[in-house]
Amino acid sequence: MRVYIVTDLEGVTGVTLWSQAGPAGSPAYEASRRLLMGDINACIEGCLEGGATRVTVLDGHGIPMNVLPELMHPAAEYLAGSGFPPSWGLEEGYDCAMQVGCHAMNRTPDGVLCHTQNHRTDARYWYNGIELGEIGQAALVFGHYDIPCVLVTGDYAACREAQALLGEQCVTAAVKFGYGRQCCRMLAPQRTHALIKAAAREALSRVATARPFKLALPMQARLETLAVEMPETASFAEIAAAPHQVHEGRCETQLEVYSF
Repeated sequence: MRVYIVTDLEGVTGVTLWSQAGPAGSPAYEASRRLLMGDINACIEGCLEGGATRVTVLDGHGIPMNVLPELMHPAAEYLAGSGFPPSWGLEEGYDCAMQVGCHAMNRTPDGVLCHTQNHRTDARYWYNGIELGEIGQAALVFGHYDIPCVLVTGDYAACREAQALLGEQCVTAAVKFGYGRQCCRMLAPQRTHALIKAAAREALSRVATARPFKLALPMQARLETLAVEMPETASFAEIAAAPHQVHEGRCETQLEVYSF
């Protein structure tokens, strides 16, 4: 069983402030890197217990190097840096995909650090009229290679979003419960790691019946953003009232999800 894991940082155990997601070198961000490794390794352990023979991890947060190599599980290989190929290496062949450390799409009221790609521009994406966040965008890339997404970990809102989009095939592990964009009720790492490990093991038992996420092609794509960036402290009401701009295009394949 070959497993491909994509990671993010905002949905990791213990992360609830924008300052914890960057910039590189700040004390808060450096602490988050260790928290990230705890969630990643718990997922890898669950995959190995579930029968994984190959585990590949893509370091998917915006900063080029978030993982701590010396803490990476020795059974896994990983991709990090900048300039990833559009395929993420998925063409090498994988049986399933997982997403660790996810956040909900932009403007989710109870979504911890919710956004889609760029939180300062209020970016929102639609494909064939369906609004998708980063969970859905990654699922589309997996789907291009006929790979189903069988696990999502993150805050409760992200897990809810994943199950609504991907159905019962997608096992989830909620590590925190949002009260607002930068406020949540969190579980201790010892508890979340146990949840993630069990969820990953269960997810591999569903691969045989799981289906890749696909939309009709070509996809009609729409991106809406602020005309001028706003500060992180702006409310959703302030953001919604500000001038926006729209870009529309078309994706001939699901692999073009980010580049229309």
